[in-house]
Amino acid sequence: MKKAKFPIYLDSHATTAVDPEVFRTMAPYFTEVFGNAASRNHEFGWTAEAAVEKGRGQIARLIGASDKEIIFTSGATESNNLAIMGAAEMLRSRGNHIITSTVEHKAVLDTCHYLETKGFEITFLPVDKTGRVDPDSVRKAIKPQTILVSLMMANNEVGTINPIAEIGKICKEYGVLFHTDGAQAIGKIPVDVEKMGIDLLSISAHKMYGPKGVGALYVRRKNPRVRLAPQIHGGGHERGMRSGTLNVPGIVGFGKAAEVAAATMETETKRVSALRDRLWAGLQAELDEIYLNGHPTERLYNNLNVSFAFVEGESLMMGMKELAVSSGSACTSASLEPSYVLRAIGVGEDLAHTSIRFGLGRFTTEEEIDYAIQKVCETVKKLRDLSPLYEMAKEGVDLKSIQWAAH
Repeated sequence: MKKAKFPIYLDSHATTAVDPEVFRTMAPYFTEVFGNAASRNHEFGWTAEAAVEKGRGQIARLIGASDKEIIFTSGATESNNLAIMGAAEMLRSRGNHIITSTVEHKAVLDTCHYLETKGFEITFLPVDKTGRVDPDSVRKAIKPQTILVSLMMANNEVGTINPIAEIGKICKEYGVLFHTDGAQAIGKIPVDVEKMGIDLLSISAHKMYGPKGVGALYVRRKNPRVRLAPQIHGGGHERGMRSGTLNVPGIVGFGKAAEVAAATMETETKRVSALRDRLWAGLQAELDEIYLNGHPTERLYNNLNVSFAFVEGESLMMGMKELAVSSGSACTSASLEPSYVLRAIGVGEDLAHTSIRFGLGRFTTEEEIDYAIQKVCETVKKLRDLSPLYEMAKEGVDLKSIQWAAH
């Protein structure tokens, strides 16, 4: 039996390791092929440009787009900003209403809140208890002045996958642009921008075994041709939508990561979802009062988000330092507020504070999962032994009916 390597990494929604094959492909572009892709006067520039165009094609093929529809950015946060602000500015004369949801990544929510200060009206749609947006709620929210719908493909905390194709169809019906933040989904689930009616799609390389600091925005070229106001000016790179010297090694790695993802998606889905199911079954066999957050089936194959009643999430994480997991999304884990995503799906504050997100990945092994089951169960039991509330609940006391004395 292979030994598990410590600490065990189960935080693949935050980031992934660069795949060794991706790293090997990138290596020459740091030292040997170091030209600027915008240098059109010599071979160093031409070689760099050819490498960028190859990467563009590899990413386009992964999502069913054409090469010219891929705009390189620094990551999905920038792509989300460019999609939402760029569309808002470009379409201001047509309307000022944008539709999004309460469980989007902060890169979407904060951008929308900023636009509210500029006179835009934002509708934040609620989600059901699994974290999904009802397509009918999108239809009902559309007004004559609606210019953009921005809804994530898969949630970064609970892994729930939205009915994107249905939402895309509704947006087309009303002639409203449809943007989706695909950071967590691309490379994990099959995506076809044509079939799904997507006009703008944000992607990040580091969520799919590529390097950090590089991403892309898919921008539809026909039916309709989407035009965006640039948010970064200077030089007119990337068809005038995003200026700045291109990160050639990053783009090369991003392209290779997309190619590997396309080739391994089917086998990885089977392998990793089996490991995730093993983890969930192992926890359920040993522990009571644990709850799955998110959709039971329409979820990312590598996501397991669980609330452990009568255990405080931070104490649980402190008790199992050998496991790299997250209690809420990595971008907001500095705050002690319970996750806004869990609150939006109706998880009570007590349970929201006890939630752990397990993010499995390409390099996760069966041995690591078995160790994780053992460690989590051991830690939860130890903490519950110290909890008078757990003891009372086991004795059948209705904790909601207790009047706690104020000191």
